[in-house]
Amino acid sequence: MTGLCALLTFLAVTRVGAKPNAGSKTWSRFSKLPYPGDKAFLYDTFPEGFMWAVGTAAYQVEGAFEKDGKGLSIWDTFTRGGNRMATGDVGSDSYHSIHADIRAIELLGVSHYRFSLSWSRIFPNGTRGSYNELGASYYRTLIKKLKEIRVQPVVTLYHWDLPESLQRSLGGWSNPELVGIFRDYADFCFREFGDDVKFWITIDNPFVVARHGYGTGVVAPGIKNDPDLPLRVGHNLIKAHAATWHLYHRYYRPRQRGKLSMALASHWIKPSRTRLESLQECQCSLDHVLGWFARPLFTDGDYPPCMKMRLGSRLPSFTQEEKEQVRGTADFFALSHGATLSFQLVNDSLKFGQQEDLDLRMLLYWVNAEYDKPPIFVVQSGWYVLGNTKTEDPKHMYYLKSFIAEALKSIIIDRVNVIGYTAWSLIDGFEWHREYGIRRGLYYVDFNTLDMKREPKTSATFYRNVIQKNGFPEQPENRPAQGVFPCDFAWGVSANSIQVESTPTQFVDPNVYIWNISNHGELVRVEGFNAPPLRRTPNCADYATIRQQVDKIREVGVNHFHFSLNWSALVPTGDVSHPNSTLLGYYRCFTRQLLWANVIPVVTLWHHTRKLSSLPAPLDAAGRWLNSETPQAFADYARLCYRELGAYVKMWITLNEPNDEKVSYQEGHHMLRAHALAWRVYDREFRHAQGGKVSLVLYMDWVEPAFSYSREDVEPAKRVLDFSVGWFAEPIFGSGDYPAAMISWLRQLNSLELPVFNEEARELVKGTYDFFAISHFTTRLVTHSKEDSYTYNAKLEVQYMTDTTWIPSPRSVVPWGLRKALNWVKQHYCDVPIYVMANGVQEDPARFKDSLRVYYLYNYINEALKAYILDGVNLKGYFVYALSDQRDKEFGLYGHIHDEVIVKASLSNYRNIIEHNGFPIPGAEPQQCASSPQPCLGCHILVRRPLVGFLTLVGSAVLITLGLIIYYTAKRHKEYY
Repeated sequence: MTGLCALLTFLAVTRVGAKPNAGSKTWSRFSKLPYPGDKAFLYDTFPEGFMWAVGTAAYQVEGAFEKDGKGLSIWDTFTRGGNRMATGDVGSDSYHSIHADIRAIELLGVSHYRFSLSWSRIFPNGTRGSYNELGASYYRTLIKKLKEIRVQPVVTLYHWDLPESLQRSLGGWSNPELVGIFRDYADFCFREFGDDVKFWITIDNPFVVARHGYGTGVVAPGIKNDPDLPLRVGHNLIKAHAATWHLYHRYYRPRQRGKLSMALASHWIKPSRTRLESLQECQCSLDHVLGWFARPLFTDGDYPPCMKMRLGSRLPSFTQEEKEQVRGTADFFALSHGATLSFQLVNDSLKFGQQEDLDLRMLLYWVNAEYDKPPIFVVQSGWYVLGNTKTEDPKHMYYLKSFIAEALKSIIIDRVNVIGYTAWSLIDGFEWHREYGIRRGLYYVDFNTLDMKREPKTSATFYRNVIQKNGFPEQPENRPAQGVFPCDFAWGVSANSIQVESTPTQFVDPNVYIWNISNHGELVRVEGFNAPPLRRTPNCADYATIRQQVDKIREVGVNHFHFSLNWSALVPTGDVSHPNSTLLGYYRCFTRQLLWANVIPVVTLWHHTRKLSSLPAPLDAAGRWLNSETPQAFADYARLCYRELGAYVKMWITLNEPNDEKVSYQEGHHMLRAHALAWRVYDREFRHAQGGKVSLVLYMDWVEPAFSYSREDVEPAKRVLDFSVGWFAEPIFGSGDYPAAMISWLRQLNSLELPVFNEEARELVKGTYDFFAISHFTTRLVTHSKEDSYTYNAKLEVQYMTDTTWIPSPRSVVPWGLRKALNWVKQHYCDVPIYVMANGVQEDPARFKDSLRVYYLYNYINEALKAYILDGVNLKGYFVYALSDQRDKEFGLYGHIHDEVIVKASLSNYRNIIEHNGFPIPGAEPQQCASSPQPCLGCHILVRRPLVGFLTLVGSAVLITLGLIIYYTAKRHKEYY
């Protein structure tokens, strides 16, 4: 029998040793997952029977620290020493509020409730001889009430609150005697409560207990200055857990059929560099925090090799018998993740030069690989908000959403056996070393009131909804749409500017060449000879850059191209009677060349940028848009452009994105007047002859309430849209005045910043549009509660934030925001024709396989299709921003390496969408559209009159030569006969 046991032990160790550090493959595995598809939100549900839980810890919430015979704990003592400002004497008063806590738990709809027993409430001095019946009765009642609402208890025996008597008399966990004392305490708990408890946690977060209770002194009992003491404490904690597991396994499991583990907490770490050494340091960092306790329990009963190598003799050792006693003493992996440890209690010395991160999914995968696929119960997860936060805690809510979503991906995609998730915590309480400076509860508790009423926060409502749906089931609006856009849909690409040549580059070489047919047909320059100068005016064919740019635009497959003129360069003196005729001619040639290529030019008169005003120098020096004369100057400039370019341009943008938050209300007022004057110039003087359309482009990122069910968040979202979009839209497309809510809000603030429209100005501005055009890139969340001063807008009283589940980039990727923006325009301004004039995403210019942009364009265009097909939005066109990285860095469909132009993957994908006019239903009849007009090739040639003469001369010579050859060949043939 002994030989058989030895053989089984050898086989087990051999199996474990066959995959050392298997978790180290985690980083390379995730680096190879498809991007950004793998980062996209996963709509799916958790497995049937998944355990949804919420938790608390005794010292944080119970209070009643001296009530009904309870003894002191090390936290009762610790909070009264040093520089501590607060205690947990009352906490959330759960000892007197069982019914309130049970009601809160029931409303959440959880299946499990994790709580801890206060050791000193049951055994005031820590030993069985001091048994306190009233303390035990409290927990019997709590468990009974949980069973009545069909919630299973998950009971923690020790959550950091050691009886003070054991610390004072024995030195606490530094003394090996505590192993037996803890086992005896556990024995009582199993016997007393075990028939109703199926999940036990022996010790919560032994890393914090050992390192910070007996090393840094940050938490109770606050001991420090002995660097080796935490290692000895950790050793005793592992032994205490193992002894308790064997006790339960031998004496209680056969009848009670429960499961037992130790709650282990961990951060996540990612390599600061891609070198192998960085990956090894990441593995070692996790070994020093999580592996310190997990490897003995789940692998071989011993410490991680990295710890043994780096700590040497400082690290206590297990005998072979102790290894056998420790190994395998966990029925599931109880994992804690979140604010207790991450970014707070893992200092730089344990990161080994690597970067800490909050990635629950990768941590779950690492645990799964490192410890041979154990069932994992996330027994603590969540984040925190500041202590002054009340019931609106969207920050906590979105962290919860992120963690739950990562757990779901871990199950569905990574095939990790995650069996449950515990949101932390049920109610606000005493937050250990952070005291009451932060809140982690799903329920708000006002600590200054006697009844300490539990009020559900937004995070509680969110968590309840997730539990009810068992995850995030896919909704119809989340599925891609199928269908096509109308036949006359405008597919375009935008650029802030185009490349301009000040002098022609074609047909200006004065050198003479000969054609060396014996040397690969190369042209060889003849030294000392120059051709006589051409005595003609430049024409469009002389500009090589025009042809190059138009060819690139044509390759995209679009039928529209949007670019901006340079006002300051076209009219440098501000006097429209003396324009830059060369530049004007270049723009004329460019727009004409676009038409020849069947691409409709869309031309912006003035493009707003924060860095440069782009106004003529005299206006720039005279106050720019604060100058009341600038609107009329702009109208005069617009008249010049309409007159000179209007034959080729049928779609005009007066101002591009003037509604910048950095623009003052007075500047905006003058910009509105400038637009109106320019529009009316076209309408009165040019529309009849030219038949074009004029409007402006407004910058419009979507603004979503952080909590859509809360009126307190819905109103701020509306306010932001009124101030950002309605500011310009309402005077033009609506009433002729600023939005009523905007006027009211500023009046409430006693602000006189906003100018007033008189009746004449209102009539001038109102209705000056032919379509509604927007630039849209991303979506922002807003809430009314202040959390971060850096992203808080004091004037609007809104806090900007982001959903951590959104695909990250300089601007988050949120495709559905475009659909909501389009619907906002429709709801406010009826059936106005709408163009998305710029939509794109930043991506590293070196990534020519720009997968983020491919994903972005596909999904944003699909949301635009939903707006058109499902919502009835009068969408007329969509323009990608931008054409090239050369002019619009990081946004381009074309990349560049030195002088070489690179076609990115996104260009091919966009062209494919254009060719199909959307996303046609598979198997459906092809869309029948009239053929687009073909370019007039004859016109193309005829306009180049000098070139026509040259080609005619060459053609005549060729014809005469051929005629002579045929004539003499025929004559020679006759003479032969």
